[in-house]
Amino acid sequence: MSTEQPARDTGMFRTKSVEQSIQDTEEPEHALKKTLSAWDLTVFGVGVIIGTGIFVLTGKVAKETAGPATALAFVTAGIVCALAALCYAEFASTVPVAGSAYTFAYASLGELPAWIIGWDLVLEFALGTAVVAVGWSGYVRSLFDNLGWHLPAVLEGPDVPGGTFDLLAFLLVLVLTAVLVVGMKLSARITAVVVAIKVTVVMIVIIAGLFFIVGDNYSPFIPDPVTPPTSSGWDAPLVQTIFGYAPTNFGVMGIFTAASVVFFAFIGFDVVATAAEETRLPQRDMPRGILGSLLICTVLYVAVSLVVTGMQNYSRLSVSAPLADAFKDVGHPVYGGIISFGAAVGLTTVCLILLLGQTRVFFAMSRDGLLPRFFSITHPRFRTPYRPTILLGVVIAVVAGFTSINELATLVNIGTLFAFVVVALGVIILRRTRPDLHRAFRTPWVPALPILSVAASVWLMLNLPGETWFRFAVWMVIGIVVYALYGRSHSRLATRARGERLP
Repeated sequence: MSTEQPARDTGMFRTKSVEQSIQDTEEPEHALKKTLSAWDLTVFGVGVIIGTGIFVLTGKVAKETAGPATALAFVTAGIVCALAALCYAEFASTVPVAGSAYTFAYASLGELPAWIIGWDLVLEFALGTAVVAVGWSGYVRSLFDNLGWHLPAVLEGPDVPGGTFDLLAFLLVLVLTAVLVVGMKLSARITAVVVAIKVTVVMIVIIAGLFFIVGDNYSPFIPDPVTPPTSSGWDAPLVQTIFGYAPTNFGVMGIFTAASVVFFAFIGFDVVATAAEETRLPQRDMPRGILGSLLICTVLYVAVSLVVTGMQNYSRLSVSAPLADAFKDVGHPVYGGIISFGAAVGLTTVCLILLLGQTRVFFAMSRDGLLPRFFSITHPRFRTPYRPTILLGVVIAVVAGFTSINELATLVNIGTLFAFVVVALGVIILRRTRPDLHRAFRTPWVPALPILSVAASVWLMLNLPGETWFRFAVWMVIGIVVYALYGRSHSRLATRARGERLP
């Protein structure tokens, strides 16, 4: 049994004790309702992970980067995520508090690092929600077109010629915002229904596709390496700019290049950790939800990639809709329509859970005083953080409606990988500073496994373009300025250190 440990007050690197973090969750006005089970968490994880990655990236990566060996790229990316997931599982079961990597960093690295990762997560989840909402809108418009329904061009979004405002993306985010305000259990039930539809569609792809596999399409399984056209400047991967190493397509090294691309398909399992405070038995259920959802999705990804590259030669795969077009190529267009429907339905849960993750991080930062405490008051009836949910929901809805942001999607990748690095380092540090803590789940082989997780995440980050790194750095600088002007003096730890009464 652990003993009470006060927060260490060392200025910007003061830490918030695990006991204090848990105690803060018990304040009536700032408490979240505990309604979720391990099953709910697993459904959330599967719901957010299975999205555009499995429906789009499979064909793009197979055709341009790895061929049939795309299955190995998914395995590689899954291993990188599994290393991080083991670290997340220890933290989420030890510190069952809303905020995910932000809360974990506060307990181990200190206030400034916690603010930085929280600021990073706000961007990651907001941008991810908006990007997926725009993608969902595109799928729905495609289905409408098949039925002979057409929206006015001006309401189809800026990515469409003549378009100005994406009405469907805007309305989707607003509806999901209302669902989150009403309560987590309703969110979990809606998610469970949608995930069931989505997984059914994926299973249809796998089972039906088995009957159309041609063995010759797997030869060669790992195509000969090809050096792609040399990138330069902002478009070049950072590893090329710094070390002169240019990633190759195909061949063994092409598998690792592909892994840095398909990593986007796994983004989301870390969102499960943001719901720790709303879980009935977090010490038992958080590890099950995080690791279970990741395992299920990795198996489905590998199976889908093997089926689609077996149905059609990788060089002929479609980049925009590979699964649907592969079935059309073998004379079964009906399956293509089913897949498009599954993709549209599936993206709904991705938006919902990304929005959920962002509001919980924002709520946790507000409760700690790093953002105005006004946003940490929960709804008197639903016990949800309704104020930040409504604020962020409206902002993201407007962004999704007016902005063409596909080129910024890589910011989601770098933000997630940065969070992985912070959590892995946090596990090592907290093991040394608080060995007395009860850990319901313990990450194995510490510090070797967290160090390996850091190395794998950094490698994938280095494969992202220099432009992405620059935009990420600008956002971080803005965050540090906000912390210096507001968070540093208003945080609850700073207030306690000055001997003042907490707000």
